[in-house]
Amino acid sequence: MTQIFCKCTPLWAVYPQWGWRTSDSERALGYLKRFGSVSVLNGHIYQVLPKVERNVAVHTAMSTALPQPAPGTAPSSGPMKVPAEKLATAETTEIRQLAYSTSLSAGSVVPYQR
Repeated sequence: MTQIFCKCTPLWAVYPQWGWRTSDSERALGYLKRFGSVSVLNGHIYQVLPKVERNVAVHTAMSTALPQPAPGTAPSSGPMKVPAEKLATAETTEIRQLAYSTSLSAGSVVPYQR
């Protein structure tokens, strides 16, 4: 069974200059090693950046409210100015929904249907 660990900032040093890291990530990953399968979910950096390290799969989430520049492509992190006509396009948002059950069966991510 997959263990799910939710966290605000990334569990690895994505871009330390912008604070996109966890100072004790090696220690945290060490705690997660004992589980057979772990999914870490975070959204602080508003980027879709998957990473797999041994039994740990890290998934970051894109924000629909606060788009950020890609790491290193701007002087600092912070909300990007997006023209109003682009706000509802697939270029700026990738909306998904999580289908889940209260049973022990696994959930699944499916594309959002408008």
